[in-house]
Amino acid sequence: MPPLIRVLLLLPLAVAMPNPAGAQNFFEELFGIGRAAKPPVPPRGVPGGMQPGTPLAPPPGAPGDAPAAEAPRAPAAPKQPVVLKAPAEDNVIGQELMYNGLSGTLKLEKAAAGTTARITLPGTKISAPSESCTVPWNGGTPVALTSEGRPDGLPRFEATGGECPLRFEVVEGGVLVTSLGSSRICTVTTADCATTPTGLWGPAAATLIPRSVEFDGARGTADRAVRENYKLMTQRARGQDVRPIVTEQAAFSSDREQLCRTYAREGAHGFCNLRFTEGRALALATRLGVNTAAAPTASATPRPRRKPQPSVDGMNPDAGGATGFPD
Repeated sequence: MPPLIRVLLLLPLAVAMPNPAGAQNFFEELFGIGRAAKPPVPPRGVPGGMQPGTPLAPPPGAPGDAPAAEAPRAPAAPKQPVVLKAPAEDNVIGQELMYNGLSGTLKLEKAAAGTTARITLPGTKISAPSESCTVPWNGGTPVALTSEGRPDGLPRFEATGGECPLRFEVVEGGVLVTSLGSSRICTVTTADCATTPTGLWGPAAATLIPRSVEFDGARGTADRAVRENYKLMTQRARGQDVRPIVTEQAAFSSDREQLCRTYAREGAHGFCNLRFTEGRALALATRLGVNTAAAPTASATPRPRRKPQPSVDGMNPDAGGATGFPD
């Protein structure tokens, strides 16, 4: 049938359609310019090579699946205390040390019966507190010391007799002295002198200032050792035992400040802060069950940085001894 005749026959039907879009679609289909002119688009493939209608695999752990064998995990290695190098007992033998690096003298010596101490104590006059004085300990006679081992990580000696019973703990280059009596003040009435020997006896400031960079690097290592050992103690302690450990750690900072603020030019070298911190780290490690006299130690000297290797064309600079890449 000619197209014109078809249009005339179907025109009444198109006019009867109320929807203009329907009439447009009618003419498009009639003349073959609408959807009928476009071939059907085949469905696209599903990603992963799956075709439409393919059932999906059940998720892991679904009912009916055999449980997968779980690989055994190795138990985590227990954390160990950080142990610094413990000072040797004889590292100060024969040296003349001064109280706070300023005055008085303390000298430890080896004798046939063991270790002896000879001390000249600085103080103030009892009758005139504004005037200074010095008094020889035990009348100037060397006093035999009793070795107490290393109960807190440092070599310890004690002298319980005489007018001023004292304890000596050896650090690197110095001696920490504490009183064994009920008072920190030692009064020698025959010499009209009152002394306070408790504190750090060490070298003069002039010999310590050139080593300030060394002390500063070692101080960082000692501080980290104290923090790690303190955290390990709190982790191992039971609930009721944690509070005393926290209180003791808080007192450590204030005790260090009080002890070292009177050392000669402490701010310029940091010798007292370093030695007191090292003693605290060793004490914590000892309480954690480490034998500081025989345990391997952490170096207190900063590790030198490795020099970067020059890069060569065709080589990987991050892999030592690597050969050139193949062409």
